[in-house]
Amino acid sequence: MAASAKAKRIRRKPAHRKTARKATKRTTRKWSARVTERSDAMTLEDSVFKQRSAAAIARSLKHSAESSHRRKSPPFRSAMSMLNFYINRAGKNLSASRLRTLERAKDKLREAFGRPPKPAH
Repeated sequence: MAASAKAKRIRRKPAHRKTARKATKRTTRKWSARVTERSDAMTLEDSVFKQRSAAAIARSLKHSAESSHRRKSPPFRSAMSMLNFYINRAGKNLSASRLRTLERAKDKLREAFGRPPKPAH
């Protein structure tokens, strides 16, 4: 009876090791770059977010959104999503002046697509 009781015991899974955690962390570390490169979001022009002019960023995003065959949403939504994605990904690393430029690019993008401006708070 003791032998059959041992046979019926359920084996526990081994505890996770720290090495497994490191491997997982390494693969998820650059998820945002992977999204930008391989997702079906949109094909962007090179260095679009490095441009200094908000109007130039908006023009480039509009052109990319309208000509991209990879997007799944309407052009305005794809362009605005990509701009928000970049702003959120950069986070605290954006300077105040750069953030202002990107926020102005949102307004220019709305204007380029004939959308009403965002109401002021």
